[in-house]
Amino acid sequence: MSLAAQVSIYPLRQAHFSPAIGKALDIFRAHKLNVEMGAMSSIVFGEDEPFFIALKEVYQNLAEKGELVMIVTLSNACPVGK
Repeated sequence: MSLAAQVSIYPLRQAHFSPAIGKALDIFRAHKLNVEMGAMSSIVFGEDEPFFIALKEVYQNLAEKGELVMIVTLSNACPVGK
């Protein structure tokens, strides 16, 4: 099933947010998901199975490096991205 997800990642008590966010986007792309970056969140499009595998990998990878908050909104009703 195709899905769209809005993903926001907030690394806590870290000097810079960009490395964690960049790593998350790299992981999503490595799982062949489409990513549209935004100022406050990114939209990830693709099939559900690789998305959930990637989401777990993103969370585990970033949690190993420090505290974080990740907010994910899923939809199977939004238009599928490019």
